Amino acid sequence: MPMNENHKDWPRALYDLLGREGIRQVGVVPDAGHMELIRLCERDAALRTVRLTTEEEGVALALGAWLGGEKCALLMQSSGAGNCVNMLSMLAACQAPVAMLVTMRGDHGEFNPWQMPMGKAVEPVLEAMGVAVSRADRAEDVVPLAEGTLRIAFNTLRPAALLLGQRLLGAKTFKE
Repeated sequence: MPMNENHKDWPRALYDLLGREGIRQVGVVPDAGHMELIRLCERDAALRTVRLTTEEEGVALALGAWLGGEKCALLMQSSGAGNCVNMLSMLAACQAPVAMLVTMRGDHGEFNPWQMPMGKAVEPVLEAMGVAVSRADRAEDVVPLAEGTLRIAFNTLRPAALLLGQRLLGAKTFKE
């Protein structure tokens, strides 16, 4: 399936929102769904972009940023959200925020059977760990829902995640 026609608009708007909301660090696991947003973050000298080897490192990065007086957002794919479960328990105990922007796999139009289990489990698993979860499947919903996710995380000192669905991203094909 082709990418949503508005695909090129929302990463820039999301990048602008991160700046307005005072995000100074971004932890990323390279991902095609976040590719444009990651490029924008890496080009910004005022924003520290940290390439992670695993998603759970991002939880520690976000906690360290918060303890150091900065806000951090994590960019990851849904298949990596399961890697964070144990680390998310630390945030609940510490009442520390983390904002996660999660590109989905294993839903609309998925071709890879390995992506299906976590794609179906990511929302209930995150919620079970105390994460406030919302989901965007349309480009016009990304920025308002991301703004809400950032505010929930940093105003209530808890983890929050915005799931960016494959209807928004466009389902990958075996050729990609």
